[in-house]
Amino acid sequence: MPLLAASAGDIAYYALAFFLVAAGVGLAYVFLRLGGTFARLSSFIRGTEQELLPVIHKVGESVDKVNGQLDKVDQVTDSAVDMADSVDTAVRAVSMAIARPVQKVSGLAAGLTHGASAFKARRDWGDAVRIGKEAAARRERDLEDELHHADGESR
Repeated sequence: MPLLAASAGDIAYYALAFFLVAAGVGLAYVFLRLGGTFARLSSFIRGTEQELLPVIHKVGESVDKVNGQLDKVDQVTDSAVDMADSVDTAVRAVSMAIARPVQKVSGLAAGLTHGASAFKARRDWGDAVRIGKEAAARRERDLEDELHHADGESR
């Protein structure tokens, strides 16, 4: 069949055949390029895996060492807290042991001072003793209140 004697349907078949061949060649080229890209990607992933696995292993070892050191620091801080609690208990025990005698001595000093002043002013022994006892009791109460107030603030 000569080309000039071709009908419109024949020309459409030739055009379709040319299009399909061109599309096939184009797809073959794209798949060839895509295969090369996948080969390079596979090589890149393999190289990255070989380089990163030792790094990840070293990071894991470093994390284990850091965790060990943190455990030691935790033990040290626990020991320091226990030691501070022990010191606090000892200081409180000594304070309580000393506080009462100090209150008594301070009350005695206040009682003697006020009693002597009252005796000097009025020359009445009974009144001076009463005033001295009141001053001593007042001073002991004041000191006890101050100690309780200071103890309440420290906690």
